[in-house]
Amino acid sequence: MSDRKLQIVPLGGLGEFGMNSMAIRYGDDIIVVDAGMMFPDAELLGVDIVTPDFAYLEQHKEMVRGLILTHGHEDHIGAVPFLLGQMDIPVYGTAFTLALVERRLDEHELLDKAKLHRVKPGQKIVLGPFSVEFIHVTHSIVAAVAVAITTPLGVIIHTGDFKVDPTPTDNALFDLHTFAEYGKRGVLLLMSDSTNVDRPGYTESERAVRPRLEEIFYRCERRLVVSCFSSSIHRLQQILELAHEYGRKVALLGRSMNNTTEIAHSLGFLHIPDNILLRPQDISQTAPSKLVVLASGTQGEPMSALSRMAVDNHKNISVEKGDTVVLSSRIIPGNEKGIYRMINHFAKRGAEVIYGTSNPPVHVSGHGSAEELKLILNLVRPRYFLPVHGEYRQLAKHASLAQHLRGAGLEESFVLETGESLEIDGRGARRGPKIPVGRICIDSGSLDEVVEDIVIRDRRHLAEDGFVLPIIAISKHSGKSEALPEIVSRGFMSFEDGSNLLQEARQVVAKTVEMSSAEERGDWGVMQEKVRSDLKRFLTKQTARRPLIIPVILEV
Repeated sequence: MSDRKLQIVPLGGLGEFGMNSMAIRYGDDIIVVDAGMMFPDAELLGVDIVTPDFAYLEQHKEMVRGLILTHGHEDHIGAVPFLLGQMDIPVYGTAFTLALVERRLDEHELLDKAKLHRVKPGQKIVLGPFSVEFIHVTHSIVAAVAVAITTPLGVIIHTGDFKVDPTPTDNALFDLHTFAEYGKRGVLLLMSDSTNVDRPGYTESERAVRPRLEEIFYRCERRLVVSCFSSSIHRLQQILELAHEYGRKVALLGRSMNNTTEIAHSLGFLHIPDNILLRPQDISQTAPSKLVVLASGTQGEPMSALSRMAVDNHKNISVEKGDTVVLSSRIIPGNEKGIYRMINHFAKRGAEVIYGTSNPPVHVSGHGSAEELKLILNLVRPRYFLPVHGEYRQLAKHASLAQHLRGAGLEESFVLETGESLEIDGRGARRGPKIPVGRICIDSGSLDEVVEDIVIRDRRHLAEDGFVLPIIAISKHSGKSEALPEIVSRGFMSFEDGSNLLQEARQVVAKTVEMSSAEERGDWGVMQEKVRSDLKRFLTKQTARRPLIIPVILEV
């Protein structure tokens, strides 16, 4: 076994938020922990979602023994359909996590052939040389687990996303005992969530939002609209209970809200009081003081239920003066503009909007703060530590948190980015070779869903400098230009503002055609490239801008 080594390959989620996916290889066997996606930044024009490039797994598909899912958030399961579309491997997760995955697989017509295996906390499975135990952790979504992976070289613990909630609403406590047991026996490598490492102290319990929600229910005299992440089942449970206490009916608006509550209720994670639910079409017949609307769209997504309400474009409800709108969620970085625009619309309609930080809070994080991260480090006392899930600054800060364990079992912490591997063998751990990884941009509205880099580059080019179409009519008989070329531009400059420039540009194109040989004029590919090159040089010199130039040659 001395020549065998463990290879830890981050396919996504290190040095970035989202796309969490980790491959663990021993010899000719690979297991994968999570397959997440992320939403695009403003630079990725026209892209709907971004997933890891699973080329490394595809190259070694005969070695991949299975995919293990820690929980059901999109940044951990969103890429599952794209991975299973490339290879047929078994998937392991809790019942709630797999129920969310099933919806996505069904949308991609992959559900019938998928091999989904339900697991429970405390259960162990064997995949090749790996023995995997699932450990219950608390998070902002139900049925979240960490995984302890026993390998021939030692135990690897991957926490998934977590916070140590001492008073979870479902009374299912974080399984600190199992973490401590593994710590006593010895842990080779710990991989731990770094999302909230910047926050000192402890993250508040989910129960901390109840006093503020209760105050809002008590104070609100008219219609109450509450929006939270549809996966926040604990939050939804508290809202349903308060609605029941205050004699209000509850209407669910938004596809994700309806789908997730249906799944959670069917699996026993969400308990809905009798006769409390109201059909959306009955909202208008219900007294405002007797109504709560639970809506999806906390991040200001343009077509979400909440965004449509904000601009009075929802068929079932019209928010009016005196209504209260509660955003019981965090503002994800990058979404600020859309969210504040939505809040402004509600304010213009006369509604009171409650959002952001307050005491008591209307939202609490699902990720552990610095003291909770230290707690896990102290319980596990790993030989090696690899922070995961966060930008580089957070990974580095999490690594520094572990320094107090130097001399108490910890030999080294590694701060890696996606594609930088870690190798462990009988001689110890070290940085391994870089693995070619990347990201795949998905445009779900197109026939070919994957958006190539060149397409995104062209979109960015068009957005910044516009395009110019020189249109040249060439005689089939003489091979000469029949008239002065026409030039059409969009997003570059208007005809009025740049008419002299465009006239000069027409002359440049005409000269290019005129100076070309008859043989060149007969080859449209050559002519297009010559026109594009000469016109590009002219426009760049005159304007210092580089529009996308697409010559069009017509044979007349």
